[in-house]
Amino acid sequence: MNSQTHTLKSPSPGVAFQLVSHHFGAPVEGGGRKIYIQAGLHADEIPAMLVAVTLRDHLVRLEAQGRLRAEVVLVSAANPIGMAQGVLGNFVGRFELASGRNFNRDFPMLAQEIERAVAGQLTSDPQENVRRIRAAWRDALLARSPASAFASLQQTLMLLAHDADFVLDLHCSREAGMHLYTGDAIWQEVEPLARYLGATASLLALDSGAYSFDEAHSFTWYQLQQSLGERFPIPSGSIAVTVEHRGQRDVSDDLAQADAQALLHYLTYVGAIEGEAPPLPPLRQPATPLAGSEQLVAATTGMLVYRARVGDVVEPGQPLFDIVDPVSGERTTVASGSQGVFYMGRDTRFVRPGDQIGRVSGSQARRTGNLLGP
Repeated sequence: MNSQTHTLKSPSPGVAFQLVSHHFGAPVEGGGRKIYIQAGLHADEIPAMLVAVTLRDHLVRLEAQGRLRAEVVLVSAANPIGMAQGVLGNFVGRFELASGRNFNRDFPMLAQEIERAVAGQLTSDPQENVRRIRAAWRDALLARSPASAFASLQQTLMLLAHDADFVLDLHCSREAGMHLYTGDAIWQEVEPLARYLGATASLLALDSGAYSFDEAHSFTWYQLQQSLGERFPIPSGSIAVTVEHRGQRDVSDDLAQADAQALLHYLTYVGAIEGEAPPLPPLRQPATPLAGSEQLVAATTGMLVYRARVGDVVEPGQPLFDIVDPVSGERTTVASGSQGVFYMGRDTRFVRPGDQIGRVSGSQARRTGNLLGP
């Protein structure tokens, strides 16, 4: 294992943020494949970071055994800015307090810049085209001058990941079953991962409108395929996935070990680790469009009482929550409007009007615009 330290732009005198990446196996410059895994981009999502730390121990062992068939870059704490934030004893890692920006939104989308840079350079060799696109991508990232620590973090993470064949961004939700987000165009390559993880839901979108970290990779390749693919062979150069490791309170060594093993099974399945992957488990639920996900919102103030379990398959009209008025005791029932998986809930049991309280997957697209929300 080779660990590298990356210093981010300082937000003020006397303050320094550093990001650490752990590198395993032969570098991609040697012509091999590359796997990039990060956790904690939302710095308060602890289950993902515990999975990454657990995975690190396995990778050390696999490297010593000579079983790695790809370079693996692991960033187990991807957001030192967010890890330093707190308000009145509460950990605030999803948004940058200085700007209010979500750490996993608005990553640079550089398809047009890359396309201009590779004009006249592409060939009939798909792998050579991938190499040239990645070189142009790196140049485009380096040409940007980060104006803030936030932008510096985004640039550093993209430079570490842009040339990876597989990008796994590990997260968790507030209260949830295991689920993942990925692109429509690459679902076939991602489906085995959903099987190994036992995902209760797999949400697909080409463009969620949020420019999250995984989309900054997969959607960029899709855009290049659409603009250049009729003239030049351009494969999907990055199979990028956001994995949601249940809810924020699901922190245990047993879960972390099980999830790390599932990720290792997938990496073995795609040939990044020498060995025979276990047979693919059944897919627990079919993939559904992210645009079909129903987002349930509180219409009143009160105590949130669950009437269904996260991970259940629910039907239209089925009660999911009661909101109990703390003065009158009046109950307002919130029911599902969709048939699908109740894959996400809310950990805080007191809500106000407008608070998001749950999500149900659905097979029919029903939303447009920013599909991920704040």
